Amino acid sequence: MNTNHASDRKRTILYAVIFLLVAVIGLAYVKWVPYVDKSITAITTQSIGDSILGDPADAGSFSWESTWSYTVTYFLAVWKAAVLGIVLGSLVQVLLPADWLMRTLGKTSFGSTAIGGLTSLPGMMCTCCAAPVAAGLRKKNVSIGAALAFWLGNPVLNPAVLIFMTFVLSWEFTLLRAVFGILLVFGISYLANRFAPIPAPEELARKVEQAETAMSPEEGSFLSRWLKSMGRMALFIIPAYFISVLLIAAVRPWLFPLLDGASGNTLLMILLFAIGGMLFVIPTAAEIPIIQTFMSAGLGTGPAAALLITLPAISLPSLILVAGAFPRKVLWFVAGAVILLGVLCGLVGMWIL
Repeated sequence: MNTNHASDRKRTILYAVIFLLVAVIGLAYVKWVPYVDKSITAITTQSIGDSILGDPADAGSFSWESTWSYTVTYFLAVWKAAVLGIVLGSLVQVLLPADWLMRTLGKTSFGSTAIGGLTSLPGMMCTCCAAPVAAGLRKKNVSIGAALAFWLGNPVLNPAVLIFMTFVLSWEFTLLRAVFGILLVFGISYLANRFAPIPAPEELARKVEQAETAMSPEEGSFLSRWLKSMGRMALFIIPAYFISVLLIAAVRPWLFPLLDGASGNTLLMILLFAIGGMLFVIPTAAEIPIIQTFMSAGLGTGPAAALLITLPAISLPSLILVAGAFPRKVLWFVAGAVILLGVLCGLVGMWIL
């Protein structure tokens, strides 16, 4: 019995090390190394590229060509991170020790939410690419708050994006993003736990006990379990991802109505841009050139500040990707909270920027 327990423990440690190696190598290749060059570009040129939205003057003008062009441009920018997200999301389900996840991230306490948010910081993924990992965590009985904090923390508190933002926009924009981002990642995620029943201590203990025996040899080899997990995830994610991005690209011309003068810096415009930003999908850090281009075209600081939070946090495609992992009322709550914080950030931005 002791021999079997020691063998299981060694296997668990080995699996955790494998997951960590895959995550570190993948993130270094997809995120960390490229961001070093982009940071240098931001510091030396005060720019990280053109807006993925194109010319703001084209707002309200639809064409299939522009819709397809945006879709292709978007996927060319994110496909590596998207593949990594699917790989890590499936590996979470077959490699990470279920009992450890339950003990550290399975509670509805602020501590579990905080751990989920802090572990998101090295990921630096956009909301859609982080979605498979968040879904994988939920399948391992990670609490709603911890999984949400991980999902939202990746795009909103991305350290590299905060660096880019400081040099391309200003430190005031970065400060607004950090303050409202912390409120969203840690505060809203923690409050979202209230939409799920709080398990009794004996129920939590029972789940932990079940988790400790969840990875038995009878479940098959690691390779077969991983391929099944990744196959199930990809079968849903890839078509849903493509169709939803194509849809949001089609309505893109009407999401961000650009007006001149005082009409472009009102509460109504802040609300419209907050809603549009919440729905729209962008690659990592794309909110920076979008805001920069909009402001050069005359957009007020209020709507621009609203986009600081709403553009990166979530999107219609990312909400669809995690729809099976979170209760519907949780996702409605998160979407509403993103809009509300975007409006508040916009009002503050209109005052201080």
